[in-house]
This record gives sequence, C-alpha cells and structure tokens, in this order.
Amino acid sequence: MTITTIGIDLGKNKMHMIGLDEGGHVVERRVFASRTALIRYLSRQTPARVAMEACAGAHYVGRKAEALGHDARLLPGQYVRGYVKSQKNDYADAEAIAEAATRPTMRHVPIKEVSQQELQLLHRQRQGWVGQRTETANRIRAVLLEFGITIPKGLHQLRRELPFVLEDHDNGLPDRTRQLLYTLWRDLLELHERVDWITAEFQRTAEQDPRARSLLGIPGIGPVIATALVAAVGDARAFRRGRDLAAWLGIVPRQHSTGGKTRLLGISKQGNSYLRSLLIHGARALVRHAARRTDALGCWIARLQERKPINVVTVALANKLARAACVVLHRQEPFRAEALVN
Repeated sequence: MTITTIGIDLGKNKMHMIGLDEGGHVVERRVFASRTALIRYLSRQTPARVAMEACAGAHYVGRKAEALGHDARLLPGQYVRGYVKSQKNDYADAEAIAEAATRPTMRHVPIKEVSQQELQLLHRQRQGWVGQRTETANRIRAVLLEFGITIPKGLHQLRRELPFVLEDHDNGLPDRTRQLLYTLWRDLLELHERVDWITAEFQRTAEQDPRARSLLGIPGIGPVIATALVAAVGDARAFRRGRDLAAWLGIVPRQHSTGGKTRLLGISKQGNSYLRSLLIHGARALVRHAARRTDALGCWIARLQERKPINVVTVALANKLARAACVVLHRQEPFRAEALVN
C-alpha cells in the first residue's frame, strides 16, 4: 500500500511514526532511535504529507522533509489533542497527528527558515537576560534596604549610585556584604552589556533584512519589534488578513456568544505573549507622545482618549500596529501612514 500521510510523534531520542494510505487506514508503524534514522527513512519514501506537532526540533525535521520533496506540515498541539483515541501513548499520538493532518480545514504552522529561528533564539535569550538583570537589581535593592540604604527608582539610577554606596565607609555596611554587593554590581553591568550587544544585533539585522526594514516605517515599531515580527511571522502568508494576526497575538476581544447574541469580553491574551507585550509597549510609547503628533494617527488617538481609558486606547493601537505589520509583510510594500487610521 502507498503511504500518503505520515504522522510523526517527535521526542528527544525516539520518534514514533504512523503511515496512512489514501483511505486513512494505518499501513505502517515504526520507531526511530534518532533523527538521522527518521530522515533516512523519509528519503526512501515517495512524496507524501509529513505531519508533526509544532514543538522543539519540528522546524528542523520539517525543513529536511521539504528538501526531500515531501509536503511537511506542523500542527498546533491543541488541535491534535482531540484526535487522540483511547489512552495516550506514542503511537496513538502519531496516529492522531496523521489523522488531524488529513482534515482539509486543519491549520498548520509555517516552517521557519534558519534565519528566523536564529532571530527567535536571540529574542528568547535577550528576554532571559533582561529578566536576570531585573532580578539582580531587585536583589541589590533588597540587600541595601536591610541596612537602611535606598536608591531612587530606575536601573540607570542604581548603576550610577551603587559605586558611591560601596565607597562610603560610614554607611554601616559590613565588609562581606559590601563584597557581595560589589559582585552583584559586576553581574549587573555584565548583563547590561549583554543586553546592549544583542540589541545592537537586532539593529543591524533590521537594517539588512528587507522585511524588517519595511516594518521600521510603522510608528511605534523599532528594531526589536521588527525583528521579533520577522522571526515569528515571516512573510505573514499564514494569515488571510491583518485581524487574523491580531487575533493570533491575543489583542482582540474574546468572544463568548450563543443563541445569536454576540458577547465580547476582554482581550483573549492568546498566542505569542512576548510579541504581544512588545507591541503594547510600542503602542504605549505612541500614546504617551500622541499630543505632539499632528497627523491623522495623532487625531485618532486623541479622539479615542476622550471616550476610552488609557489602557483600552493602548491595546486598540497595538491592534492597529499588528494589522499594519501584517499588511506590510504580506504585500511586501512600504508602509502608508494614511492606511493606519482607515
């Protein structure tokens, strides 16, 4: 029997495979001890639909499968869960993936390019370093507070004032605590240098990548947001319109409707929380300085501020920025400011 659909349950070391024929019947079951063995098996198969859950390592296997002539598809795990029959095991998961891939309306995740994955890894690392920097700063403030020493808010104030605190021998700090604070201060400076380095890498990438460069023309979007959009969305062909991207980011109202009555709640907060937070920060900066703008966008923000709270205005503007970014990436054309308020 000819295998038309291959479902793969990826693991760290073992990969389980289920092969379906045109009628959807299971015709082959296999387990592979390595990704090399799995790719070698795919190289011997006639072109088929190869489906996997979108998880760690899935984009790598998807790229290899596409290079061998297969139709590789990555499925969101929450959509596959409903196809698992009976109790859960690796073969049952692989069969559920294969069956879900045969559905004509099943959504799938676009396979990322190597450059996209590299950008996404850089963003994840920057996010981790920023979190560590905040933790270190809070730890320093907590230690100083135990000895009655306070420093004004802000990371810049802490980096500027802490050396003077360490050099002051009359502030009552014990010697070992002073040494500990000096070590934490060096850690803080090192983390700050790392964040600056990776932010500079985003600046260079945004200047070189045509997709990211086109996004820089949108108000409120800088190099960090532009490269994050390129890494997560790519060319945006997976989205039919801008609202689909906004819904994927979770900045549209959550719907709970029944009986023909539409009921909209707060924003859903689904999808990519990191990208959503970046867009909301960019929108918040625009709202803060909206009074200086005399264009159509500034007038739109001013009118909305008269009727809605500041946080609602910020999320609404982030929604607009996401829609504009989707159009720019999908059409591969420069941003037009007048289209943002239409």
